[in-house]
Parts: sequence; C-alpha cells; structure tokens
Amino acid sequence: MKRVGDGDTLDVRSGRRVRLVQIDAPELGESECFARESKRELERLAPPGTPVELERDRTLDDVDRYGRLLRYLVRETRNINVELVRRGAATPYFFGGDRGRHAGELLAALDEARHAHRGMWGACRVTWTPTRAVDTRPR
Repeated sequence: MKRVGDGDTLDVRSGRRVRLVQIDAPELGESECFARESKRELERLAPPGTPVELERDRTLDDVDRYGRLLRYLVRETRNINVELVRRGAATPYFFGGDRGRHAGELLAALDEARHAHRGMWGACRVTWTPTRAVDTRPR
C-alpha cells in the first residue's frame, strides 16, 4: 500500500486508486464530522508501506465510475473494510442495493459500533441508510 486518500480510498504501489467496496466513510472535502478520524483509522489499520491484499467480489462491479478498483482490503487475514465499520470509521454502503459476500459481516459490525457508540456514532449526528452515502454532522 502506498498512500491513504481518505477513510475509504487509497493508492497502491502499482499506481492504481482503490475504493474500498461496500463501505462509505465521511468525506474530507465536505467538512463532514469524523472524516479526518476515518482517514487516520485506515492509516492505522493499513499503514503506508505495509503489504496488503486486494480482494475482488465477483458479484459486484470491478471498478467505479471514476475508474477506481472496487476491493476489500485484507491485511494479515483481517478484512479492513469490516474493521473500519466495527470501529465506527465507516458504514456499510450497498450501491444500487447490491450486497456482496461480506454484507452480513458489515451489518453485524455496524450494529456493534452503533450499540457501543464507537467512532462517528458517538461523535456525530449520523444519517445512514444502506444504499446511500453516509452523512455526518457535528453534534
């Protein structure tokens, strides 16, 4: 892994940009609550320079409309997409209603984070539905 762009986007050594599939994190450029924290959480889970695996979900699109690879990020057998949701740094995002093979794990991680008021769930007013981007505002 080369560089983290935000809480759900990164660049890999090949030069490709990767959008973490089936999750959404608060947007940095839109001053959303918890955006910087989400980016830092991804950097903690997959620090630049560490080896990671990009896992494709063949039931979902391969790339998004911006040409970014849509992948699960795996480091040492840990699904980073699921872990970001568990830590309250991202939410599940089922674009077009399509649920990939880790949808159940993502929803369970969401329930855990919400119940524990982790991350954005304790720091922000969160508007979330599974088929839309998350919206976070300061409390």
